[in-house]
Amino acid sequence: MTRPQIIDHPFDKACEAPHLDAVGTDKRRRALLSSATVENLAETFRVLGDPTRVRILDALADGELCVCDIASLVRMSESAVSHQLRLLRHMRLVRARRAGRQAFYSVDDHHILELLRLAGTHVQESGSL
Repeated sequence: MTRPQIIDHPFDKACEAPHLDAVGTDKRRRALLSSATVENLAETFRVLGDPTRVRILDALADGELCVCDIASLVRMSESAVSHQLRLLRHMRLVRARRAGRQAFYSVDDHHILELLRLAGTHVQESGSL
């Protein structure tokens, strides 16, 4: 295996480590997430950064529930849960199904549940619990 060609790195003149050559830099740069994807991803993590919303998603992991059941599970008022559900719906993380005057909520994107499970495993394995 050949070592990457050392080139002048414009952002860190003090770094003496070998850097990517122009082709390697271009290849890696093209593989980076788009700006729009980065912004949407960061917004998703901001929404998931709230313990209440994580609890609500956890409550919905096994299937749909009405607001009163979610409120009971997460020990919050229905009004507070409704407010959080509105944010989660806006991010398309949960969806509502109407049955007459009542709404039932479920996870809209099961990738989020996988992400939460992976993050939970990370937290448990890192000894943060």
